[in-house]
Amino acid sequence: MTTIDGEVAAGFEPVREAFAANFAQHGDIGAAVCVYRDGRPVVDLWGGVADPDSGRPWERDTLQLVYSATKGATAAAAHLLAQRGELDLDAPVAEYWPEFAANGKADVPVRWLLSHQAGLVALDRPVPLADALAWQPMADALASQRPQWAPGTAHGYHGRTFGWLVGEVIRRVSGRTPGRFFADEITVPLGLDFFIGLPANERTRVSRMVYRQPETDFATAPPESIPEELREMVAAWRDPNSLSNRAFAVTDPSEMDFNSPEVQAAEIPSSNGIGTARSLTRMYAALIGEVDGVRLLTPETLASATKEQASGMDQVMVMPSRFSSGYMLSTEATPLTGPNAFGHTGRGGSLAFADPEHGIAFGFVMNHIISGSDDVRAASLVDAVRRSLT
Repeated sequence: MTTIDGEVAAGFEPVREAFAANFAQHGDIGAAVCVYRDGRPVVDLWGGVADPDSGRPWERDTLQLVYSATKGATAAAAHLLAQRGELDLDAPVAEYWPEFAANGKADVPVRWLLSHQAGLVALDRPVPLADALAWQPMADALASQRPQWAPGTAHGYHGRTFGWLVGEVIRRVSGRTPGRFFADEITVPLGLDFFIGLPANERTRVSRMVYRQPETDFATAPPESIPEELREMVAAWRDPNSLSNRAFAVTDPSEMDFNSPEVQAAEIPSSNGIGTARSLTRMYAALIGEVDGVRLLTPETLASATKEQASGMDQVMVMPSRFSSGYMLSTEATPLTGPNAFGHTGRGGSLAFADPEHGIAFGFVMNHIISGSDDVRAASLVDAVRRSLT
């Protein structure tokens, strides 16, 4: 039986039960979950193994790469600049990044980068991986790239490019890389353990990810065995030239080893944030209220950040999605604790969000990356939080 460490406030015992069940029944190897309510921690749990190869246990300060849950942190940095009057989300990107105007993008507003409406999900010519990790070659490639659809007429998940697009705007406006800006303006005031660009001296705390393929491999399954509602999406994933595939193939080679020191040390503000569940939760709690005297966004900025900007069929994911300016919004596929909740998932199971209606902030991170609809770990924890609120 996996040892679970940490604390749970009275009334939130269902979260501990669900967390233990994730190890016993749903494949968790090492993981942590944290919940804040009204700016204070009510759940802070961790357990399991951080590195299955060595047997290193998951400790209170173990760090985990959270893939696209990073986008919520990057969006917070952009909204902080907007709140200070340094960035107008409805101004053209080219006002801050003149080279971006190429190929018909002169009028694309910053908000469309945040809400996945810019059409810059893929590159005609992928950038060598080493160049992408160095930042500027990827920013230059995106500045000159033609959109895949007329910006503002559709939306599609900018799975990789979001980070360089929004991050370059942050860099142009603030004079600091997005990782540096996040560290200075969000990490330090809140005392977070979260990095976009991992310092070398922190690497020994990072867990090692283990990957599991879905039990049902739609890539090779006979078409007649695929549920009808998924067939269009599966067809897109099977087509190497589809936006679904090209959106995650913007580097050459397209596959990144996210366990590698080089990838973890680079700044990829869409995909390689590394931290604790506690830090993600604390950040989201500070977006919606005060945490130990610190509040990141005013109610007015929060309303702007979380207002729906795009919904309907996603051109990349080929399924319905909803986005505000940088955040995923609650859907049937991603039910959170309330209709006004906002946050972001990450590949393989991580999730962080806030629910201002209930004063809830939530973070779940884990090192067993499970792809597919058979992963119920985050959903079971969210359901336990929901039951704890009644």
